This record gives sequence, structure tokens and C-alpha cells, in this order.
Amino acid sequence: MSEQEGVIKYRLNHQHSPFEDNLSIIELNAWRSMLYKLELIGQSKERYDGYGFGNISQRVNQAEIGSIQFIISGTQTGHIESLSRQHYCHVLEASPETNSLQSIGEVEPSSEALTHASIYQQDKSIQSVIHVHSPDIWNNTQSLHIPFTGADIPYGTPEMALAITQLFHSPAVNASSMMSMLGHVDGIIAFSNSFEIAFNLLTKALSNAIALEQSK
Repeated sequence: MSEQEGVIKYRLNHQHSPFEDNLSIIELNAWRSMLYKLELIGQSKERYDGYGFGNISQRVNQAEIGSIQFIISGTQTGHIESLSRQHYCHVLEASPETNSLQSIGEVEPSSEALTHASIYQQDKSIQSVIHVHSPDIWNNTQSLHIPFTGADIPYGTPEMALAITQLFHSPAVNASSMMSMLGHVDGIIAFSNSFEIAFNLLTKALSNAIALEQSK
């Protein structure tokens, strides 16, 4: 592959301590478990040099908060079947423009946290972001008419943040609520105002991709 999976590329200011007890992970964790069972999030010796892959986040909505805040699964937790609170962290502030992020938790945020922040930045109605690795969907990106970022754009960088912003100016990405990262092997993102919708978008795309492969 063209890059090493799971490498944090942004400037991180992280406080290693538990985040607020009033922030629930129950729904977030349930959907993450579903994605693990489908092997859209996980870790395998046969994939990506053995590094964990995929992550999930939910926006933190509080009236007094003006910055982008969200809870996200921690870096290199893909091998764990059932996560607990210690495997998530709270992103307190994120700036895709300056390639920086501030967070708190017993684990550091996913290497894709800046990409999640870029998506939340586009639309306040987006409440959940799911990043999975699906060879079936990724290899059929154009046949499935999924908007995509360029093959020369690596994940977790200001270039990716800019590419995401540009995609959101296209009606296609708003209609599909999905995108493929051609510069990030097998990387697919779905986002919505609910986990249920984002999950259904992914599984529908996976079903269509499998159908395409079987028809070849």
C-alpha cells in the first residue's frame, strides 16, 4: 500500500485522562460493534500491514460550545471486538486549516480524527461520521457513483480537509452522504444526522458493490 495505516499526521495536544461522565457512548458503541461484526472496522494480519482500520464518531452538542467537538474511537483500537469508555476520546477542538487537534481521553484519537472534523465543519446537522475500509465499495467507487477525493490526497491532512470542503460544494456528495478516499486504500466515509442512516448507506453500497462484482 502507498501509506502506513494508523499514523497520526496532525499536531495533537492530548490530555491522558477520562473525559466527562455525562457524555454517553452507548449508541456510538453499539453501532461500532455492528461495523466490527461486518469487518468494516477491525484489524487483520492480512490487511494493511496488520494495522487496525476504520473508526466512528458522534458530534457533541452543547449550547455553549462554538467549536467542533465530537467523541471518536481511539487510535489502533480496531483489534478490540467490544470497546469500552477507555477506548474513546473527546475531541475538544479541531482545526483542519492549521492541522491541529485538542482532545481528552484515556486513548489518543483516531488518525482520521481531522477528516471527521472536516466533515462536521461542513454542516451542523451532521451528527455521526463512520469511516470504514471496504475493498468492495472502494473498487467500485465510480460504478456506484460515489463522490471521491483524489488518489494523490492522503488521509488526515489539510489537503484532505480541503478536498472534503470542495466535495461538499458538489450536489453529488450532499445527495449521497458518502465519499470514497482514493488516496486511502479501501477508505469509505458515510455521514448523516443519525447512525442508522449512515450505517444503512454503507450496507446498501456494500450490497450494490457485491452485486456488481458478481455480475462481472
